[in-house]
Amino acid sequence: MKCFSLPSLSVPTLAVLPQCAVTVRVSLINRFSQLHESDSVIRSVAKTRAARNGGAFDTEIAVVEKPQLESLFQVSSGYPSPFGATVRDGGVNFAIYSLNALSATLCLFTLSDFQNNRVTESVPLDPLINKTGGVWHVFLKGDFSDMLYGYQFDGKFSPLEGHYYDSSRILLDPYAKAVISRGEFGALGPNGNCWPQMAGMVPSDHDEFDWEGDLPLKYPQKDLVVYEMHVRGFTKHESSNTKFPGTYLGVVEKLDHLKELGVNCLELMPCHEFNELEYSSYNSVQGDYRVNFWGYSTVNFFSPMIRYSSAGIRNCGRDGINEIKFLIKEAHKRGIEVIMDVVFNHTAEGNENGPIISFRGVDNSIYYMVAPKGEFYNYSGCGNTFNCSHPVVRQFIVDCLRYWVTEMHVDGFRFDLASIMTRSSSLWDATNVFGAPIEGDFLTTGTPLGSPPLIDLISNDPILRGVKLIAEAWDAGGLYQVGTFPHWGIWSEWNGKYRDTVRQFIKGTDGFAGAFAECLCGSPNLYQGGGRKPWNSINFVCAHDGFTLADLVTYNNKHNLSNGEDNNDGENHNNSWNCGQEGEFVSPLVKKLRKRQMRNFFLTLMVSQGVPMIYMGDEYGHTKGGNNNTYCHDNYLNYFQWDKKEESSSDFFRFCCLVTKFRQECESMGLDDFPTSARLQWHGHFPGMPDWSETSRFVAFTMVDSVKGEIYVAFNTSHLPFTITLPDRPGYRWEPLVDTSKAAPYDFLTPDLPGREIAIQQYAQFLDANMYPMLSYSSVILLRSPDQNA
Repeated sequence: MKCFSLPSLSVPTLAVLPQCAVTVRVSLINRFSQLHESDSVIRSVAKTRAARNGGAFDTEIAVVEKPQLESLFQVSSGYPSPFGATVRDGGVNFAIYSLNALSATLCLFTLSDFQNNRVTESVPLDPLINKTGGVWHVFLKGDFSDMLYGYQFDGKFSPLEGHYYDSSRILLDPYAKAVISRGEFGALGPNGNCWPQMAGMVPSDHDEFDWEGDLPLKYPQKDLVVYEMHVRGFTKHESSNTKFPGTYLGVVEKLDHLKELGVNCLELMPCHEFNELEYSSYNSVQGDYRVNFWGYSTVNFFSPMIRYSSAGIRNCGRDGINEIKFLIKEAHKRGIEVIMDVVFNHTAEGNENGPIISFRGVDNSIYYMVAPKGEFYNYSGCGNTFNCSHPVVRQFIVDCLRYWVTEMHVDGFRFDLASIMTRSSSLWDATNVFGAPIEGDFLTTGTPLGSPPLIDLISNDPILRGVKLIAEAWDAGGLYQVGTFPHWGIWSEWNGKYRDTVRQFIKGTDGFAGAFAECLCGSPNLYQGGGRKPWNSINFVCAHDGFTLADLVTYNNKHNLSNGEDNNDGENHNNSWNCGQEGEFVSPLVKKLRKRQMRNFFLTLMVSQGVPMIYMGDEYGHTKGGNNNTYCHDNYLNYFQWDKKEESSSDFFRFCCLVTKFRQECESMGLDDFPTSARLQWHGHFPGMPDWSETSRFVAFTMVDSVKGEIYVAFNTSHLPFTITLPDRPGYRWEPLVDTSKAAPYDFLTPDLPGREIAIQQYAQFLDANMYPMLSYSSVILLRSPDQNA
């Protein structure tokens, strides 16, 4: 997720949103004022007072409705479930939870009225007829063609009590299946508004999609090779030559690239509806505008990001929904699963200075962790924290996940800052929660729970238990649970310790040989004791956060000035090494070493037990110029550059494809359980003599493989070359397959490689003596083969 530059993360922390978001309350004054002169109007003006930075201000907000001469709909009491807008009995049922609201109104728009800032029809809800418990509901029959909806709620506007009710706001239903506002990515709303009015799509019984019999692939997780992708960034660059660049359809056009690479699982960075203009500001360094490019700031969790579709808001978002369904279906046809990166730790509404879009206006004290005086707890680092352990909120999350599995056919989820989901909910209103005040510090808000109710609910859900569940097992409040995340035997984790250890060892840092060996085995030190398996570890060297693989070997320091935060944002501890010179313009010798190191990192991923994850662009050596936090750049920094991939197709990309294919061919590289001595043996410079000392920079092992026979893998991360002695196998000899110190194409000796026999012959004198010369900073794979001369 985006890495903010923040002061101390003591809780609660009050983050300040950018000006574009801060001024949203004022910008709403004119939102509904643009009416034709001949229209008679009814204005409802609400004065609100809110504390900000110790002061107070007044705003007047006008909501304008068309005169209602005759209702367009037949209205009846409706049903309290399911939540959202649901087609049934020849009409549409609307149901929404708002425990603390005093009144509610359903607002309906035709698409044309919405674009002209008009409410087509308002349906007031009677709390005696249209409310059951804390659920407001109504059933309507009529013509819902091109119809949108939202809600107005009235109640206390009292931030000190955790309430932000404002009857002048038209709010998004948290359960809306498509969100309509702007149709084009990066385009401002009317009058340059970054936060124009949003509304949900009213569903229709004609909403259909032909899945063509699509079924879940259900790969064993141990067999996955994951690819983290940004939908817009993957094909937006002009060199992609796609018909619909930057869209779901653009990704479909390039799925064969993933097949070539050997990927069978696609992890999509956030594709839930978000506002890319949230951080909008001019970037004098790049000459463009900063935006929320990554998308880790959700507006609505049910709706796909409509502006990632070529259709935009056409057909009220239905075409956009069908485009992401088409992407998932086409990925499945190619044998590629699709995992969604979901951000249930916070929303785009920020802290008390942020906009009122949906959850805050529906029931702020339910959906967010708030302190006794209304402050927002900020375990996310983004201004607010979703109240995940609250019964209503956790049911909302489970309903959402089920929807994406059953209706959208996704194969699993990666949960951003998942440790937040293990924290206790807001309990400051102890009388309501327990029936009486709590004496003493019984369970404070945010306390990590051993059996968090949301994780329990997901893990034992009959639908969700069968999909991939991956946790980013930490949060911005200091909770770090890698290896200890509550898992019920099925959750996997982004293994941040794998990343840090591998980076340290490959760049030649002393003291990491033993830890590196643990990483190669699937991190049994983290997962075996809790009853988990190697595939519970998602192994990665690079991800969207931090340096790319090319930048990891090019920069010692981050270069984030173009982010506009004086280089204070982003991670300071990258465990990177520039191989002797900083930046891209360096000597040929340094460039050669960098390529070698990139091959070392990629090879490590593919010979490790666990699930390897590749970050988009690393397969050709994409650079972001040393920027390790490119959340705000809608430009070449984040775009996959297809021309660069073609340039390197005979070099690093070829190497990555071949190593990935080798992993998939080996029976021993994706085990169901941790390897034992019956299969794996450790070696040092001499067979059976591993060196686990603090100064060791050499790790080698042999692995028995039912397909390849036996494999020898070695890593020399010292600055010195040396000749190793190979294990003696009577009747066999060792044959080189991979040597990262060699220039392409001799870094991977395929059977059909021209000059292959000559290349092997160059090492014949060493191999005849059961030895092999290893250069500094290199890794090798050798295969046991029958000795024809034995």
